[in-house]
Amino acid sequence: MRFSSGGAEVVVRMNDNPTSRDLLSKLPLTLTFEEFGGREKISYLPERLTTEGSPGSAPRNGTLIYYKPWGNLGFYYNATGGVDDNLITLGTVEAGMDRLDRLEQGQVTVEAI
Repeated sequence: MRFSSGGAEVVVRMNDNPTSRDLLSKLPLTLTFEEFGGREKISYLPERLTTEGSPGSAPRNGTLIYYKPWGNLGFYYNATGGVDDNLITLGTVEAGMDRLDRLEQGQVTVEAI
């Protein structure tokens, strides 16, 4: 999956779980990202994803997550905390981790690659 904005790209290898598959089925998307808590970059989806059958996880740097209570995506870069049943890991950043800040600079195109 690729997130691109203003020449910056972040490439994510997706996990195989129901929530990841649901997100992939909704692509392409255009999203906006913002800073959240000095720990992650987040974006709100136009509609919630299915979560049944997707396990909770612990936050880890370099992961793309879905947070069930808010229905948002997040890229962790300063993760803390233990396992949370509301936090579903969707995938792992393979390239572009150093470009997360640039996702906040406008519209972000999200597409399957």
